[in-house]
Amino acid sequence: MRESSDNSEALSAFIARKTEIDTILARLAALSAEHFNRAPEDVTWADVETLGRYLEGLRQIGNAAFHEGEHAG
Repeated sequence: MRESSDNSEALSAFIARKTEIDTILARLAALSAEHFNRAPEDVTWADVETLGRYLEGLRQIGNAAFHEGEHAG
């Protein structure tokens, strides 16, 4: 990737990615508010496993973003 004399291209790409992240986070928050579309009487261990995979991915992202866990100092 070529570097331009200013950061306008990088800034544009950064904003595009940030916007995509914001969209995904909003969708996840809405899905969580709906208990991931599961009624309490319908929850199974498979649902627990699914949420565990989601949680692990989010933990990895959080650790990287906040320099925690395996990304700590």
